[in-house]
Amino acid sequence: MDLVPTVDLADPSATSLAALDAACSDHGFFLLAGHGLDDLIDRTWAATREFFASDDENKEAIRRHPEAMLGWYDRELTKRKRDSKEVFDFIDPAIPADRSPNRWPPGPEGFAESMAQFFDGFAELAERTVALVHTALDLDPAIAATHTVERTTSTVRLNHYPVGDPVPADERDGLNPLGDVALGHHTDPGVLTLLLQDNTGGLQAESREHGWIDIEPRPGTIVVNLADTLQVWTNDRYKAAVHRVVPMTERSRFSIPFFGNPHRACVIEPLDELATGGPRYRPFTWKEFIRGRAEDNFADYGVDDIQIGTFAIDPVG
Repeated sequence: MDLVPTVDLADPSATSLAALDAACSDHGFFLLAGHGLDDLIDRTWAATREFFASDDENKEAIRRHPEAMLGWYDRELTKRKRDSKEVFDFIDPAIPADRSPNRWPPGPEGFAESMAQFFDGFAELAERTVALVHTALDLDPAIAATHTVERTTSTVRLNHYPVGDPVPADERDGLNPLGDVALGHHTDPGVLTLLLQDNTGGLQAESREHGWIDIEPRPGTIVVNLADTLQVWTNDRYKAAVHRVVPMTERSRFSIPFFGNPHRACVIEPLDELATGGPRYRPFTWKEFIRGRAEDNFADYGVDDIQIGTFAIDPVG
């Protein structure tokens, strides 16, 4: 049996929706075909690789810090351990520059424009993908319409996983140690994530039934993983995907997640029609949740970052 099903977004069959439902209940991953964005994806890969191949001065110009949380960074923490990767983060490029925290590098030429085109395409795709999940859940259309993603709170990250430590040896004093994996196990906080991964491999998901499984690259597909907000909305019917990336041993890996997040003022709580046995979470706001997740990217406060279990009424399995 294929543990990570592929669903044709242009023509989802009843069989594929049933497979999606089973996968989302077990590990929270599926693959998306029929998206029609191959040319956009090729251009985005080219711009991503060109950025990460640029010199240190280009990246240092936009190094992230707690007062400027978008841009480039090479020492992020997951579960209090340092990741073996460098990243570039941005939000909706359509937000006017005088109100946007986006920080674009001096080069390569046309980089910001390429990322804006990618954001436009994937913001729309995220809405269509959430609607696909709602179809699998057989949600009332009126309820589904108010439980989707919002582009102005969604984010994009470019990831580069090198072989070895991304931080130069002479800059490692005082840093948290690298984790045993390139990216420690975690869930994403939003509604769902659309992920481009190259053909290197290394992404793994935790299945309730099978333990750690590989999310193998398949040409022409986009990886979808469910996130914490959707797990709460479905009252644990669906699982926020616990995932990790194993260390790179032979060559670098690149990936590009689009994090589809809820509205900024969203109060997150189980949907009544999916909580017939009683809600398993008390209401909480997206604003407080994402603040707690973002702060631990920069410093080790001695405890793991905030999780949806913090808001559980009953223990979350």
